Amino acid sequence: MPNEPTEHPAWQLTTDLDGFLDRAEEFLHSEPALHTVLLGVAETLRVRGPRTYGDGVPLFGTCADADGAVRGAFVQTPPRRINLGPVAPEAAEALARQLADVGPDLPGVASEQATAEAFARAWGECTGAAVALGKSQRLYRLGTLTPPGPAPAGRARVATAADRDLLASWHEEFGEAVGERSVMEPGVWADSRIAYGGATLWEDPEGTPVALAGATRRIAGQVRVTPVYTPAAFRGRGYGGAATVAVTRAALDAGASEVLLFTDLANPTSNGLYRRIGYRPVGDFAQWEFGGQA
Repeated sequence: MPNEPTEHPAWQLTTDLDGFLDRAEEFLHSEPALHTVLLGVAETLRVRGPRTYGDGVPLFGTCADADGAVRGAFVQTPPRRINLGPVAPEAAEALARQLADVGPDLPGVASEQATAEAFARAWGECTGAAVALGKSQRLYRLGTLTPPGPAPAGRARVATAADRDLLASWHEEFGEAVGERSVMEPGVWADSRIAYGGATLWEDPEGTPVALAGATRRIAGQVRVTPVYTPAAFRGRGYGGAATVAVTRAALDAGASEVLLFTDLANPTSNGLYRRIGYRPVGDFAQWEFGGQA
């Protein structure tokens, strides 16, 4: 892939992060909640370098209307699925056709529900690959923080370098629990979060860490809570909810104008918990997985 953007109908592809942000940043910031993943990935790449998510060269793209105004964007960090912002179905289909011409080895797509489905269907038609709906998610935005009571005994604290091994281990366990491959090598993820205070642990009264709640860097005024993980031995005691409340409150205290999180729609327990805490639905998203030739 060349470093300079190439045009194909209304989509421009590039491996130049700065060029992508120059073109797309205003658009992404105009609806930051809907583009929270793109903003977060781009910011992590900007801060920690292009190889943060692996050895593949990240690919970026923008879609413009007839007047040149950006109307869509995507980020992909190979070998992982493409993260595509919400666009019209025809724009998603055009992008699928263009990327199929570049190389038919994309593992999947994640986007707003209708956008993801349009892209996946077009990808299957263009490449002959099997496509299947993976995880269905709901994006939530905090309304009014309403901590459920009573809180479990213990306290929250921000993880430090001394917690690196624990964070790395729990991040890997979280990925296994939700059936999702880690987007970073666990130690790299732990280092990234420790660098800006992006991981909060809930400790029991004896000082034993029993739950984790993470938070992204603040971008466009927003923070996204991810991941929330409680090891199996400590579940059912309110620790995950307490950690989520703590990291949410910390984000607000630090100046976040919005706090977001994603849930797995197949998990009614977490969806119910976040609603009780004060999170309200924004929209539904989906991950589609692509296989070999059908």
